[in-house]
Amino acid sequence: LPGNPPVQTKKALKQRFLKLLPCCRPKSIPSLSESKTVLASATLSSPGFLADSVEDEFELSTVCHRPEGLEQLQEQTKFTRKELQVLYRGFKNECPSGIVNEENFKQIYSQFFPQGDSSTYATFLFNAFDTDHDGSVSFEDFVSGLSTILRGTIDDRLNWAFNLYDLNKDGCITREEMLDIMKSIYDMMGKYTYPAMREEAPREHVENFFQKMDRNKDGVVTIEEFLESCQKDENIMRSMQLFDSVI
Repeated sequence: LPGNPPVQTKKALKQRFLKLLPCCRPKSIPSLSESKTVLASATLSSPGFLADSVEDEFELSTVCHRPEGLEQLQEQTKFTRKELQVLYRGFKNECPSGIVNEENFKQIYSQFFPQGDSSTYATFLFNAFDTDHDGSVSFEDFVSGLSTILRGTIDDRLNWAFNLYDLNKDGCITREEMLDIMKSIYDMMGKYTYPAMREEAPREHVENFFQKMDRNKDGVVTIEEFLESCQKDENIMRSMQLFDSVI
């Protein structure tokens, strides 16, 4: 949203999106045949409703955090039972303790941006997933955010994006906050991109953002201004729709 990047194809977006999300990397997601086995043998007993073997049950008994019941997660998200089971298996593979802290989150995220420094942006993203601000992201936190991003309404997704940009969570986005976001994105992309990114580019993006979003010119962007401006922008709307059926 900040720089309105070119619209990508659904296939490219799916591959990129799953790579960027901690605990949901391609190597963590089982193949179709493996998924069928997992789903066929999974039990619904709490807390091991997602386990598919005695070994998995034992592992779940030793983790620091146990997920909520399947039915409750289905009610809280827009994922099906089978989707939740596959997502949990990937999460468990990457996060055996059942939770991921900020440092682990940044380490996972950095693997996909070796040419730059993704630590600051990863912190912003971590805080968006950590909705209860307890310093960790559980499976419930993860699938709740993922459900909003992938299956939520346009307003749901835009509200989630606004929360990401509103760094101090005071209900509005300032130029300083958006500049911090843009600088973190440019740091993440690295200095050796082609074409080369100009040093003043982040600030120019911020000015463009405020020219479009700050309708009453008071120096901040409220959620109402953000929603109204985004809903009138065809490029942003197309970008939002690309998230449909990513998984």
